[in-house]
Parts: sequence; C-alpha cells; structure tokens
Amino acid sequence: MRVFDGDTLLVATHNAGKLEEIAHLLEPYKIKVTSASDHDLPEPEETETTFVGNARIKAHAAAKATGLPALSDDSGIEIDALGGAPGVYTADWAQTANGRDFAMAMRRTHDELEAVNAPFPRTARFCCTMVLAWPDGHDEVFAGTMEGQVVWPMRGDQGHGYDPVFMPQGYDITFGEMDRWEKNKISHRADAFRKLVKAFER
Repeated sequence: MRVFDGDTLLVATHNAGKLEEIAHLLEPYKIKVTSASDHDLPEPEETETTFVGNARIKAHAAAKATGLPALSDDSGIEIDALGGAPGVYTADWAQTANGRDFAMAMRRTHDELEAVNAPFPRTARFCCTMVLAWPDGHDEVFAGTMEGQVVWPMRGDQGHGYDPVFMPQGYDITFGEMDRWEKNKISHRADAFRKLVKAFER
C-alpha cells in the first residue's frame, strides 16, 4: 500500500459534516484538510454502477484538478430482499425537484419490501468505499460495511439518510436513535476509516 507522505489532503466533498468527521480522524497525523468547496470544484457526474467506481471518479477528478492527493467516498444501503437496491442509487431514491427527501425514500423502501412480501428479518447493510487518489493516477481503496436489518416504522431523529430504519447487528435501536459519536464508532464509514488510517502511519 502506498503511504501518504504529504501535509495537505483534499477531501472531495461539499458536505461540511463529512469534512469535519474526516478532519477529526486525521488530527493525530498533523495533516491539513481542505474540501472541494475550498477549491471551487464542481461535483463530477457519478456514472459508475459500483461504490468504488463512483468514489474513484470523485477522487481522481479532484486530484487532477488541484495537484493534491484527494480522498472521496461513496456509500449507500443494500437491502437483500430488493436484490441489493437501492445500493449506489441510495441518494437517487431520495431525489425530488426540491432536493433530497429521505423520509420519502424510506417509505418507498418499505412499500417495495411489502410488495415482495419480504421475510423478516429484512437483512441489509450500509456500505462505504473510500478512495485515496494521487495526482499521478495511483489510488488505494478502503471498503467498510455495517450489517443489520431494515425496520419499520422510522425510529429516531439522529443521523441522516436511512438511519431511522436501519438497526445495526447486535443492537435493538436504529442508527436514528443512536448517539452520533456512538454510531461513528461502529458504522460502515468507521470500518473504512480504520483501514484508511494505515495509509497515514509513516
């Protein structure tokens, strides 16, 4: 694995919460973190059908545009009874003319599970794939998952996205009911992070 030996990392996101989370993770390594917003980078079109494919598009576009090593991620929820859907289209299921509506997306998910009479437990997993790309075209891939099940009705107002209907394995509460920092210790992104930090251990 190629080790990151620079002092500045571009996180290819416009999401302030995600940027804060990654910057916090990298504090011990004395790495300056900047975002796609800091460099006025457009969001590239995500045309791939896999998490790693879309993460690569974002990371390489940012690295090429700025000359800095860039980190991106792509994530979503895969539901077994729906053949792995929504998967890479997780955010698309929430898209409306006025922005993203995840309550609508969760209702759609429930309706589709009911339509196929999906058995219980309705197993699912959150997936996160991170790609660290260098301007010379090299990249390293770090994938994380969190197994669990989809429940109904929605429970909790913490987190975001599909968190109120996802109960992680070994727990009796949803991500939506879980303290943010507790969730961040066990989530799919945390799993990918644990692998990612090895690239910063000089």
